[in-house]
Amino acid sequence: MKVKEIFIVGFMLFAMFFGAGNLIFPIALGFQSGSNFWPAILGFILTGVGLPLVSVIVGSISENGYRDLLHKIHPTYSVVFLLIIYLTIGPFFAIPRTATTAYEIGVVPFLGTSTSMGLFIFSLLFFLIVLLVALSPSNLADNIGKYLTPALLITMLLLIVRTIALYRSNETQTLVMETPFVVGFSEGYLTMDAIAAIAFSIVVLNAIRGTGVTDKNELFIGTIKASFLAVVLLGFIYTGLGWAGNKMPTPASLPANQNLGAYLIQIISDEAFGSLGIVLLGIMIFLACLTTAVGLIAAVSEYFASLIPSISYRTFAIIFSTLSFILANQGLDAVIQTSVPVLGMIYPIAISTVLLIAVSYFIPSARISLQLPLVLVAIISILSVVHQNNWLQVDTIEKLPLYEVNFQWIPVLIIGYVIGQALGARQEKIQYPSPLH
Repeated sequence: MKVKEIFIVGFMLFAMFFGAGNLIFPIALGFQSGSNFWPAILGFILTGVGLPLVSVIVGSISENGYRDLLHKIHPTYSVVFLLIIYLTIGPFFAIPRTATTAYEIGVVPFLGTSTSMGLFIFSLLFFLIVLLVALSPSNLADNIGKYLTPALLITMLLLIVRTIALYRSNETQTLVMETPFVVGFSEGYLTMDAIAAIAFSIVVLNAIRGTGVTDKNELFIGTIKASFLAVVLLGFIYTGLGWAGNKMPTPASLPANQNLGAYLIQIISDEAFGSLGIVLLGIMIFLACLTTAVGLIAAVSEYFASLIPSISYRTFAIIFSTLSFILANQGLDAVIQTSVPVLGMIYPIAISTVLLIAVSYFIPSARISLQLPLVLVAIISILSVVHQNNWLQVDTIEKLPLYEVNFQWIPVLIIGYVIGQALGARQEKIQYPSPLH
């Protein structure tokens, strides 16, 4: 791939991950982490940036992405797992969050406070526009995105540079966060980028093929280069926003009915560029959220239409837009809080899936050596979330190694793989076409 083509694909991947809703998480984490900022932001970067990078690269092992890779584990697992992924990054959480983020950052500052009626009217108009664009044969969303993503990137970079100049002499807040790395790691789940990468990987492969690349080796190497460009940009922005939140003066009071991250980014924009900064930020994030929502509605609807051809893409687009509208009216904090336990269950399974595929690429592995640890990780993840939320007391979970840092699924993953290898010693091993031949 030529350098220009790497930048084109890299910026496309950056745009896919750079959902405007993600901006609220690092800045809130930085504000809350106090003197423990660096381990907290490192944990966030690991799940919010590092894992998406690994997921995209692993997806390029197969020319057809994760559909083929997951099918090798088990055909049913492939369908069920991808269904969960698409619903999570689609109408259940990510799409409603685009509307609520756009409302809190683009509208609430001018209303003075967030109201249920204000959110209802805004989200209704928001999803009507989303549906119309998603159903339109034109490339309006793509055309907006081509100009909007660079503009939003430049705005974020200017905001970060400006806040460095404003806050560089500020003392770090005296707040202390217990287990900051673990908190940051878990907060990174909220970006949903690591699981979104599983759905996006095939898009990246097709984009690279669109540049004329057909050789497997070039396809694999091109994916790595483009992915690194995207994650370097993401890592810089997340770290810069987190640092700004960490160094900013503590507000006299915090709103009870507005998301913390959305509120903080408004304050920083106002201090950096004045009232005009809030207006421009609100407009850009509204458009960014709009195009993200259109893209996600289209992706989820296309996937479901491919699974159930008897129901049209148009019907699915209407269903998912309506469902997203209903769920968005919970409010931003409610959408995020509802997603936390679900992501707590999904992420260990998703990370384990990606890691097991990578391991089985280098080490000949029987299917049971992938299936057994995934079943065990799924059980442990579900029981852990159930126990931690006091839905049901499962005290034995606390006796597992690494429970205190919420990584109790890692030893289970390793032990399950080893036992699976022993059980499947004489079974046929999974074969992957090598991208380096």
